[in-house]
Amino acid sequence: MIHSLSLSDVLADHARSRPGITAVVDGATRLTYPELDARVTRLAGALAGLGVGDGDRVLWLGRNSCAVLELLLACSRLGAVCCPANWRQSEDELRFVLADLTPSVVVWEPSDTTAALRGSGPGTWVRAGDEYERLIADAGPREFPQVADTEPVLALYTAAFGGRPCAALLGSAALVAHATSLLVVRQMEPGFTFLSSGPLYHVGTMMFCLATFQIGGTNVFTPAFDAEEVCRLVDAERVTQAFLFGPMIDAVTKANADGAYDLSSLRFVAHSAEWDDMITVDGSPWCRSKMGGYGQTEVGGMLTFLGLAEGGAGFAGRPNPLVQVRLLAPDGVEVPVGEVGEICARGKTLFSGYFARPDLNAVKSAYGWHHTGDLGRRELDGTITFIGPKLRMIKSGAENVYPAEVERALAAHPAVAGAAVIGVPDPVWHQAVKAVVALHPGGTATAAELIEHVKASLASYKKPREVVFVDEIPTRGPGPDYDALDAAHGGGGYPGD
Repeated sequence: MIHSLSLSDVLADHARSRPGITAVVDGATRLTYPELDARVTRLAGALAGLGVGDGDRVLWLGRNSCAVLELLLACSRLGAVCCPANWRQSEDELRFVLADLTPSVVVWEPSDTTAALRGSGPGTWVRAGDEYERLIADAGPREFPQVADTEPVLALYTAAFGGRPCAALLGSAALVAHATSLLVVRQMEPGFTFLSSGPLYHVGTMMFCLATFQIGGTNVFTPAFDAEEVCRLVDAERVTQAFLFGPMIDAVTKANADGAYDLSSLRFVAHSAEWDDMITVDGSPWCRSKMGGYGQTEVGGMLTFLGLAEGGAGFAGRPNPLVQVRLLAPDGVEVPVGEVGEICARGKTLFSGYFARPDLNAVKSAYGWHHTGDLGRRELDGTITFIGPKLRMIKSGAENVYPAEVERALAAHPAVAGAAVIGVPDPVWHQAVKAVVALHPGGTATAAELIEHVKASLASYKKPREVVFVDEIPTRGPGPDYDALDAAHGGGGYPGD
């Protein structure tokens, strides 16, 4: 481990080399790197006092906060795993996460959902705010043994192949490697300030938060996206970049239509004449390419960058230099140039596998490559074109919706005999969810009733926008046998289902 470099090691070095730099801004909280390092050391000691050790999980149940970064760094110091939960999920979904992850500690923010969940399952529950601050204040500084940077430190729930999500595990080495590649393509420099206006349970926000941390910049946190608040924070903190895309950019443009806020510090991608006038259109490869490429949680963020292949034939660009990408046939043989195969990869930025999913991990790592479940094509110039999901998935905005989740929720309605969920074109979000439903003989249910039924058990963005009724659901064609994987875990879903 002499050459390991964990996230905790990066923080300790920043505390030495950047003593006057602001590391985080969160409301009234402003911490320099030495102050953040001191808090993380005490937090790690406090968590250890609560029984958190090597391989244990710490769950964050709340919105964006600097506490997420603190918990992640403290877990890095302990060899533990931090998981920021998807706060948009329903009580049922979060109960599954609690049962599946079995966290040793849960740090929670008050809400109707967390109030209902509090105390369920094992582990110590610590309320964010005063109780969390007392936990840190009461802990004494201590030394910790070196933790291998290959050990998992971050868990992000994704990939609901069998109707329930899986936690992708990422180690410090993968996160540091991805952050380093991203800061080069984005041309991040000292003084870079990132606003976490997207959710930190989403790899798109987390990867920029960690790249900003890696370069020794400033991370600014806001609980959730609010266009007016984004304008205020960009102006007040001279933010360089925020997590924004299409509809979010339009909302910020509208909120600042009167020019009340100075957004010129924002170095961002061109979008519209009004937007471009407010910001500084950035000339980095990342922004020139419209933030393009191919990525997923399991590869730490971006597997390929369009910014590494400007003018290339492939719509997804070229691979991150720290990974290898191959387009493989089902038998594991690379397909010829110009033909379609599954995008498979291996390298420094990839995940360590899914938590408690040995059978799924075996399938996803067949032939020594991570199988993304997506199809692509290698062009003559070596660039890659993303074709689409090989698996059943609906891409809606920045969210991946797995039909199996929605079908599971629909099947729980007593009137439903069967359901199939598909993606249909949407002018704003690219795709919307549509459900095709067959009812039991004599069963009755309206489209509106079924939509509300799904909303009661799943995050609202997964609900069908439209429901149509048919007499019978056709038999599904051949595909990856995730039902067999489900059965290998005892049937009826993955652990905790």
